[in-house]
Amino acid sequence: MNVKPVIYVTRKIPDHVLKPYEDSFDVRMWDQEEEPVPRDVLLREVKSADGILCLLTEKVDKELLDAAKHLKVVANMAVGYDNIDVEAAREHGVVVTNTPDVLTETTADLAFALLVAAARRIVEATDYIRKGKWEHWSPYLLAGSDIYGKKIGIVGMGRIGEAVARRAKGFGMSILYHNRSRKESAERELGAAYRGFTGLLQEADFVVSLVPLTDETKKMFDQDAFRNMKPSAVFVNVSRGGAVDEQALYDALVNEEIRTAGLDVFDQEPIAPDHPLMKLDSVICLPHIGSASVDTRTRMLELCLDNLKAVLHGEQPITPVR
Repeated sequence: MNVKPVIYVTRKIPDHVLKPYEDSFDVRMWDQEEEPVPRDVLLREVKSADGILCLLTEKVDKELLDAAKHLKVVANMAVGYDNIDVEAAREHGVVVTNTPDVLTETTADLAFALLVAAARRIVEATDYIRKGKWEHWSPYLLAGSDIYGKKIGIVGMGRIGEAVARRAKGFGMSILYHNRSRKESAERELGAAYRGFTGLLQEADFVVSLVPLTDETKKMFDQDAFRNMKPSAVFVNVSRGGAVDEQALYDALVNEEIRTAGLDVFDQEPIAPDHPLMKLDSVICLPHIGSASVDTRTRMLELCLDNLKAVLHGEQPITPVR
């Protein structure tokens, strides 16, 4: 009798997503959809797990890896993997996978939606009506920033950065980018122009952060960065909250060093309702929903499960973290 490998899923996911894999795994799962699995429960469950399907809320570190004696693979439901000690996983012989590509277009949609909403004060205008303030029309009532024909500065020209650039082309925008290395394909295919970080900040009308969180990018958007932007600049972050010094961003907005910001990620998540940024009309804050479409989230889960199945059945992972 063949014993099926055990996988532990750290958040409740729909039965219809799991059903095609029921012959491949013995699935054990945290029974809450909204609430992250407590650390003590996770450490207990991983002791018998051959594979883990986890979210960014779970820290896969040396402590967990030491406890997970049977663990062979961790499938992270995200592109980023700063919640995982990849080096420690390698030392333990554990494969780490992520979910690139499947969320690229959806996240780019959200990034551009934030850009448009922040520039045109969409949320502020909706709240204006809900609060009963709309009594008359006036020439500059809730006047925002034009988008068509302006310059967008993309910091981090990976898959999502290129997808945002394609959308910007449809708005007739000039595309500037900064990246760890030049992307000649983006320059050739999208007409993107490379700039140094400071030069991009000084020139762009819209600055979009799409960087991974590393030692190099931590708080790269600091006081100096915001002071280098135009007073009319719109700042958008759909990468990682840790890339931004939130106090510096708050000060830049209050002091009108930049005009507005659209944020999907924060240094500490969930962001508290009384956080200073939440009190500003010039900021749109979203609860980390960059890839949150039904189709995309389902594809992300399926890719995680396919990665688990491949590794636990002696095959190569589909999307390993290198």
